[in-house]
Amino acid sequence: MKNEITIIVTDQEGNKHPLICPTDMGLTLKDICKAYDLPMEAMCGGMAMCATCHCYIPDENEVLSEKNEVEEALLSELFNTEKTSRLACQIYLTNQMDGISVQIVAD
Repeated sequence: MKNEITIIVTDQEGNKHPLICPTDMGLTLKDICKAYDLPMEAMCGGMAMCATCHCYIPDENEVLSEKNEVEEALLSELFNTEKTSRLACQIYLTNQMDGISVQIVAD
């Protein structure tokens, strides 16, 4: 089984970054964005308390787990959410995510 995927992250300036991500370390999307020094604030460090790791994931329904109540509550407090809004700290990297696109939301 393959333990590495590639995802494409678009930053706030529209630059695309292909990221090679291990899937056997229990990392979240937030963790990998921070590891690559992408401009994702994530003030609470991934504790699902601040929503500063807000991102859009267009193909989310096909490969991601559903939003939990905490994630739904935090997203409901934001003004720039879309149907595809997610918190990167709540998305654990899996092999099924290979090739997905993620857009980091501008403040």
